[in-house]
Amino acid sequence: MDRYPYILGCLLGTALGDAVGIRREGLSRQRATRLYGGQPLRPDLIFGRGFCSDDTEHTQIVGRALVMSGRDAAGFERELARQLKRWFLTLPPGIGSATTRACIRLLMGFRPDRSGVFSAGNGPAMRTALIGVCAESDGEMTELVHRCTRVTHTDPKAEEAALLVARASRLRVNGAGSEPLDALKLFAENVAGAELNETLIHAVSALIDRKTPQEFAASQGWSEGVSGYVNHSVPAALYCWAYSPNDFRRCVENAVLLGGDSDSVAAIAGAICGANLGSEALPTDWLQRLWEWPRTLRWMEDLAGCLAGRPTNNGRREPPSMYWLATIPRNLLFTAVVMGHGFRRLLPPY
Repeated sequence: MDRYPYILGCLLGTALGDAVGIRREGLSRQRATRLYGGQPLRPDLIFGRGFCSDDTEHTQIVGRALVMSGRDAAGFERELARQLKRWFLTLPPGIGSATTRACIRLLMGFRPDRSGVFSAGNGPAMRTALIGVCAESDGEMTELVHRCTRVTHTDPKAEEAALLVARASRLRVNGAGSEPLDALKLFAENVAGAELNETLIHAVSALIDRKTPQEFAASQGWSEGVSGYVNHSVPAALYCWAYSPNDFRRCVENAVLLGGDSDSVAAIAGAICGANLGSEALPTDWLQRLWEWPRTLRWMEDLAGCLAGRPTNNGRREPPSMYWLATIPRNLLFTAVVMGHGFRRLLPPY
């Protein structure tokens, strides 16, 4: 099976979910709607164009680490840690506290297996969908997710949720043909965490009753928005995907309209949906609005080609560079844009 369209679908799906959700990140569902309106949504952070945040960058870093390590677990962990240190030095805005502390520990010389901090934030979950699409076996996937998680987060809840994202993303490439509802039932039966288990059981019941993602969120007490806690963000993303698994646009819009940590929830949902549908199913008008540099759409196609074992557009099999120095001015511009949106939020309508 040619994995290229599914790997590319995961990369682009992450980027689109991230870019559509970032404008409303941190706002309640009601306030975001009053400020920016409802559907249809699009990537439109500035001048009608979309930017991506750390959700996309971490997925890209994971992809490069997989290629450069040949998917050797120990080598992958070392390469991931090395790239996270470089990424942190490019002044990325809006980093979670756990990831910040872990990157500082890495820069201080902590080993990757000792750099993580005890946190159940969604940092690992937002970057492990790609592992699910690329891993050759469930065992390899589990080991890679474990190492990918512990570099920044050591709470078992973070790893369990990240593993669910990877498993959901590999349904199509596994050839199992499982329906999302069946997959969620299986996930609920096998998770160890009582809180996550209970939330997934509620999700399955709500899907059977065809409750909308907003209705499911309200039933869980997330009416004001979904937090960055993995036992909230990952079930929310899984629900949006399972509710409309064959409609990428609707999946991402539903995730964004839940409010709260909208870019990360939408990035996770978009990654899972894109990984199972493939790149051809992604909305072209959204892709045309994606204003990403220096890691452009062509850059992501090159990375997907490397991960799928194809020559890249320049005929080489090496992953494309992250262009770290060029990323610094990009991040400064991005920070200025985000701060501008922050000041706008101080004004009505409230």
